[in-house]
Amino acid sequence: MTVGAHPHGVEEFCDAGSQLYAHALHWGRVRREEADDTPCLLENGLLTPDPADPEWMRPVAPAVALPALLNGIEDEIARQRHRETRLAQTFAPLMTLDAERAAVPNAPMLTVLMGFQRINAAIADAMLASSQELLTIQPGGFRPPDLLADVLPREQRLLSRGCRMRTLYQHSTRHSPAVRAHFEQLDGDVQVRTLDEVTERLVLLDRTVAFIPANPDRTVALEIRHPALISYLVTTFERLWRLATPMYPVAAPESAPPSDPSDRQRTIAALLIEGHTDAVIADRLGVNIRTVRHHIAKLAATLGSESRAQLGYLIGRSGILTQDR
Repeated sequence: MTVGAHPHGVEEFCDAGSQLYAHALHWGRVRREEADDTPCLLENGLLTPDPADPEWMRPVAPAVALPALLNGIEDEIARQRHRETRLAQTFAPLMTLDAERAAVPNAPMLTVLMGFQRINAAIADAMLASSQELLTIQPGGFRPPDLLADVLPREQRLLSRGCRMRTLYQHSTRHSPAVRAHFEQLDGDVQVRTLDEVTERLVLLDRTVAFIPANPDRTVALEIRHPALISYLVTTFERLWRLATPMYPVAAPESAPPSDPSDRQRTIAALLIEGHTDAVIADRLGVNIRTVRHHIAKLAATLGSESRAQLGYLIGRSGILTQDR
């Protein structure tokens, strides 16, 4: 059967179909081959095979055929409505994800950067686009002069656009002539402060994009643009900044008398009674292990300790960790 020979839809009847159905009603049956040219009768259930002889077709009363067709349509509608509900449930979380993505236009909220070259290129691009502020946290005491020289032009271009820079180092960096010389070469709004301990490395620009390490050797980094994460990092920086000691442009004067334990020695004392080794303390403070052992020896001499175990006891009893700094 071709479309040209029988062009109407299922819900319609052609003249041939109407005449054949009238013939079937009159005689009670029609031959099967006669029905082949009128599929509309078969599709609408108006002809059914004769159970006594499959070569013949018997007519079905319209009052019987119509309800059967309508029931089938209602069943299909129910199935489609159920499918509609399932599709809506399936797509709901995807629509939520898309709405979150749309909250940060033109950029992914989290990007993994592999390798120093790609990390440095991404930071450089972000600095070029920055127009307000650069916040950085730099753990470790030693700053390689060649690294400082490499970032100097980028930092100066940023400052020349009216941006400001605030950097947090560890106290051990205060004794680095290379670091002070680096900042003295910059012209603009630059401030540096130090703490005994800081978080891992952070570069945060215009409070819209941040870079943090994603593995211990810093060969993988995360580029963050999610507003909630950026807000968290900014809050962390600001709280550390308030606790930090000014280093540049004006360094805070030493306030502790020579006979009293210094802030550095108090910090080492606190880490000692937590059970940390000299190597761990040196790593956390960004100094070498000889410096840590020198301060421990001074603490032992001050408190009259003859062993490490006794030193921990004497530190706790002395109250030096509760003194105002």
